[in-house]
This record gives sequence, C-alpha cells and structure tokens, in this order.
Amino acid sequence: MTQNSPPLVLPPGLYRAIAALQDKDRHRLDDAVTRLHTVNGRLWDTEDRVRGALLSAAQVADCKREIDQLNAERNTLAERADEVLGSLTDAGRADAPLHTETLASVIDRLSVLTLRIWHSERAAAQDELARRRVPALHGQREELCAALDALVSDVVAGRRRLPVPARFKLYGRDDAAPAEIKPSRHLRRVLAFGGLSECGKSTSAGFVQRTCGAQRLKIGFLLRQAAHREGLADPYSLSARRQAELLLGELNRFADAHVDTWLFTIESVHDDASIAELKQLMGDTLQIVYLDASFAVRVERSGTPAQAVAAKDEIKMSRGAHQVAALADYVIDNTGSIAALRACLRRIAAPPATTALRVATPYGLGLPAAIASATADFTDAVRAYGPGVRLAALTGSPGEGTWIAGWSDLDLLVIAEHEAISRIHEALEQYRTALGGAASLGPTLVTPGELTARRLTPRLAFVLHQLQQGSPVLHAAPDLGLPTISRDELALAAVRELPQVILTMRRLRADARPATLRQLYKHLVLACRLLLREHNQWESGPDRILTAASRMPGLSNLSVPSLAEISTAWRDGDTDRALKPVTTAVDQLLTWYAAQLAA
Repeated sequence: MTQNSPPLVLPPGLYRAIAALQDKDRHRLDDAVTRLHTVNGRLWDTEDRVRGALLSAAQVADCKREIDQLNAERNTLAERADEVLGSLTDAGRADAPLHTETLASVIDRLSVLTLRIWHSERAAAQDELARRRVPALHGQREELCAALDALVSDVVAGRRRLPVPARFKLYGRDDAAPAEIKPSRHLRRVLAFGGLSECGKSTSAGFVQRTCGAQRLKIGFLLRQAAHREGLADPYSLSARRQAELLLGELNRFADAHVDTWLFTIESVHDDASIAELKQLMGDTLQIVYLDASFAVRVERSGTPAQAVAAKDEIKMSRGAHQVAALADYVIDNTGSIAALRACLRRIAAPPATTALRVATPYGLGLPAAIASATADFTDAVRAYGPGVRLAALTGSPGEGTWIAGWSDLDLLVIAEHEAISRIHEALEQYRTALGGAASLGPTLVTPGELTARRLTPRLAFVLHQLQQGSPVLHAAPDLGLPTISRDELALAAVRELPQVILTMRRLRADARPATLRQLYKHLVLACRLLLREHNQWESGPDRILTAASRMPGLSNLSVPSLAEISTAWRDGDTDRALKPVTTAVDQLLTWYAAQLAA
C-alpha cells in the first residue's frame, strides 16, 4: 500500500476458503494480493498527479509510462493470484455456468473500491458531493463482498466455472518496447553467486571483494533501486526479462560511476529465469558461479536446526534457485576446506593467462662456461620428465644479465606438479654436484595450482611479472597459464614485504661484520627497491636503485660503492673497506624510514 492508504479486507467467505489452502499457496496468494493492492494505490496517486497539476508534455509522457508499467504489474499480480485461487475450484459439471470474470478480477475491483471509499472520506470535509457519495460507496462494497462470497461458494461447490485467467494485455508490447539494453563499456566483468541456504555465497563474494577489489552488490538492492527510479511498486512481479533489464541498467550505472572497477559481484541468485535472461543480455561479461554443498554440511555450518535450513531452501527452490546450477559457468563443490574454495574463487575472479615467454639457452645468459653447462644439463633433465614440469628459469641477476661470479646466487624457479617434485629433487642434487661450489643454488619449487590460486609471496609475484615482461626462461610448457601480475599488485606487495625486510636489515646491522657484508648490502638494495615501487618508480640494477632511492623526499644521498667494487672486495676478502659505507647507508635509510612512520 502507499503511505496512509487503507488495508484491503477480504470478505469472510473468501477468507475461510483461503484458510483451507496449503501454507505455501496461502503465502503466495497473500503476497500477490497485498502487492496488487499496493500497485492500485500507486496507480491512483499517479493518475491524481497527472490530473491535479499543470505538467509539461514530457512530464505527462513520463506519467503515462509509469501508469503503463503499474498496469502491467497489476495484471501480472492478478494472474498470479488466480493461479492460486484456481486450486479452490471443483471440477463440477462441464456444463456449469461460466462466470464473467475471475476471482482475482473481483478482488482487484474490491481493492479499487476500498481506495475510492478512503479517498472520498478524506475529501468529504471540503466536498459536499463526496460526502453524499460515501454511504453509497459503502453499500457498493457490501454488495461486492456478498457477491464475491457467493461466487466463491459456487466455485468451491462446482456450481459455477471461472474463465481462463490470462489477460493478454498489451502493456509493453514489442512495438512499444525500448531498444534492447546492452552492457556499458565500463562493465567489464560480473560474477553472480547462487546456491541454496548456507552454501557460502556471502563468504565467497566477501573474499573476492577483499582480495580482488571487486564492487560487491546485492540483487535485491539493485532491483529496489531500479524500481524506485522507474516508479515501480514491485519489480519482482515483472517478467524475468524485465527484471534482467532493470538489473543490467543498475549495473551499468554503477560501472559508469566507478570506471576504475574491473570486477563486480552480485548475490544472491535465487531466480533461474531472470538470471538466464541477464546472461542472454550480458553474454560472457556475466559469469554465474553456483556453490554446491550437501544439506548436512550446510546445516552444520549454519548452526541452526535442520528445519530452519530446509524452510529457507524451500523458499529459494520455489523461485528456481536450485536450477541455477544448470545455467552456471562454474559449479563449486563447497564441501571441502576454505583453502580449496578460495583457490577456485581466485582462478575464477582472476583467471590465468597463457603468456608467450622468451626461451633462452643457459649459454645466452652471460654465465661462465662450466655453470652454463651444468644449467643446460639440468634443463635437459627436467624437460625429459614430461608435462609434469611446466617451467624452469634462472631469475634475478642471471635473467637481467648482471650475474657476478663469486657474488651472485643462482636463483632458480621451477613450476612442477606435486607428483614430479621428488624427481626435481634428484635433478637439483645432480645440478649442485655439477656446479662444484662455483655458485650457490637457491631453488624455488611451486606447483601450478599454487600459482593460479595466487598463493604467492611478494618475491614470487615479482619474478612472474619479470617473466611476463620478457625475462628469459630455460623451459616452458606451451600451454602454461600464469596469473597476470600488474604493477599495482607489486606496489601493494611491496607494502607487505617491506616491514620484514626492514626488520631483517636491523638484525643484520646489529651484527654488522665483514661476514655479513653481502647480506647487509642485498637487504639495503631490496629495501630501496620496495620503497621505490611504493613511489611508482621501477629501477633495476643495484647501482641505479640506490641512486634513485637517494632522491626520495627527505633522504640524503646514499654514498655506497658500486656493485662492481663491493663484489670485488667480497671476492678478494677485503670487506672491511666496503663495510663502513654500507653500514652508514643502512643507518641513513633506517633513520629516514623511522621518521616517515613516526606518530
């Protein structure tokens, strides 16, 4: 009902007949009749608005569209009420007299008459004609209620038949319908979460929001916003197609207002018909995710009695929630661990991409012949293991062409299925033996699942970014999919990694001695590199990094010998001379960092 409108009171005979219906049908009928009365109130108000003010042609056209929309709702709700009221009918004799209108049509007339009485009584204080009409209107209502009760009695007893309830109204017919709505160019990707009660829809949407920066929206909120904007009393009474159009219109508005947002989530999908229409409108821009879990698991997670979960399931299933699984782009079995759920969600929200990686031989990395030969043997060994080994690459200085004998490590990344890891261990042992102490080997072993689930350390994220930017690999499977790592993600990763680097650097500074020079210097360079990323500066090479860091606001010049000088001093055992300027630079950086974060 509209604000201060009268309630609709049904006559006693109809009320008793309705009370005999099943609970589910009785609730459906009550919902449809209540909404029908609300729509009639809105119609009355809109028609009063047109008649009672001097409006422009455009305003009159707007009101006409609103009246058409409300009339369309009115007829849909009456048909929905007749669907339930039809169960009161006794088949009776085939030749039973046919009544001229359905039960819902009479209820609709009763609703309008109730509104007319209410408005007339309000006007009676100033309008003598309205005052004289009030008793007659009450008499009409009594007669209509008596006629409706008599009709119900005849219908239930089979003495009278009712006509087919379909109204076949032309509101919103095709030749008057607006052009088909299309997704905005700013609406790049939408994930719609569906499933039965306690299956994990909200948990999943919240995780995608936190980890992927998605804009999280509720379908009910979007439909209410659209209804308010369009002047609709009840968007749920509209056709599935119209609901989908309203949803897409609101999504477009949000996307156009948040142009930097690349991912939206909507929940919860309980209506298979409307989401099917939305999928048709949006295509692959919309991805439907159905979360499945057994009833027992859902009851356990809910912490409520099984009857409560079953009752909520029944409501959702009456709307087609369980049938969304057949439409879904992804069906997740959410009976396992939260780690498994999150891995699926990360792959869906940020799917891996096949990247054309640059493959190079170890001899093209500027390595000494013996080290290049040992590396080539290792590469041949892991390549022979078949598809279980997905990638092998030397990262860091070998990939950048700045590897220094006696100073640099051989940082190795191997991506392999877990079942192949034991064989990788054997190949690594042979690799170390072949190196013969000429270089220190630092392997990182990771599975493809860990990568596509984005279970990444900041350093591993940076390595993947470097590979995607063209750093060479020794071996890569042709269909290897890797998570795409953006600079924005690396900047955020720098914020997370920097505190640990600073703490480690303080520990090394407290134990500063010639034997810790190499570690102390490398942590100084790493801390500066991470700070520069926060300032959107992307330098490579220790000398360039330290020079660029010296230009950060408030940080005095870091006077550190070049990498060539420090590495030579390290190899020659002349570390005392290099240690002092490095510790001085470390002290400068730690002092500056503490000042930046002081309360």
